[in-house]
Amino acid sequence: MRERQKLDSAMGAVRALENELADATGLIEMAEAEGDAAMVADAEVSIATLQKRAEQQRLQSMLSGEADANDSYLEIHAGAGGTESQDWAQMLFRMYTRWAEKHDYKLQLIEESEGEGAGIKSATLLVKGENAYGWLKTEAGVHRLVRISPFDSNARRHTSFSSVTVYPVIDQSIQIDIPDKDVRIDVFRASGAGGQHVNKTESAVRITHLPTGIAVASQSERSQHQNRAICWDMLRSRLYEIELEKKKAETGAFVGEKSDIGWGHQIRSYVLQPYQLVKDLRTGVESRTPQDVLDGDLDPFMAAALAQEVGGKPKEKVADLE
Repeated sequence: MRERQKLDSAMGAVRALENELADATGLIEMAEAEGDAAMVADAEVSIATLQKRAEQQRLQSMLSGEADANDSYLEIHAGAGGTESQDWAQMLFRMYTRWAEKHDYKLQLIEESEGEGAGIKSATLLVKGENAYGWLKTEAGVHRLVRISPFDSNARRHTSFSSVTVYPVIDQSIQIDIPDKDVRIDVFRASGAGGQHVNKTESAVRITHLPTGIAVASQSERSQHQNRAICWDMLRSRLYEIELEKKKAETGAFVGEKSDIGWGHQIRSYVLQPYQLVKDLRTGVESRTPQDVLDGDLDPFMAAALAQEVGGKPKEKVADLE
């Protein structure tokens, strides 16, 4: 039923565009015959609006993967570099939070590990809403920041790296069997705010999948049982995402890199000094207003990456920034 509703909605949107375009072109023909320039101008404005809606519909049509419509987990991990990278991870956390809020997605913080001096070492968000995974999957990879460090008394330029991992929430119709012998379960005390209960009981849970080395953790709930259930859901989703990536790799489609968090592996560079530029190294899309991007203006980058994936073009690196 969900699939049928999605298809009906998409078909209805296309038919509405066709009807409104026919009305607008008919109005132009009538206005030109009568010599009414004002009516022609109004109809042209309507057509320009229809063009924007058609572009939005085209982007929606790209979200046709088997898990694109699902909710999504998003993990952020600071790279080497201590406080610098941890602060950059915090900035990325804020960027994706702002993007989700602009698109009316609901957010749930699953796990967060605070940095030693500032920022965060890691964080896991659950993003709930239609096509959350379809959009966010284009953000998977290493993100690089170049700026004058606020933590350097000599005001030197620093380069920081953080990685983003994205995987879909899977429903009960998808069966992922994980033998007990393949996992290690650890419990520990939750960190951060939460009152005496959080700090005195071992309610946080971490599950490690031994064959792949994947580790997931949750400390968002007060109950160890609830956190354990969340971890199992996250682990199944991670293993499912690995299978999706294998399929994409077989067809030559775009796959976000999740290798070393450092030089040569980044998908996007954010340069704040000595000039202002954000550049996606996969698609070549640029923005001269980094602050807007860091405030959640990610749609142009996501759209270009989706177009590259749907087009089946091999991923080519754009020349990196200095």
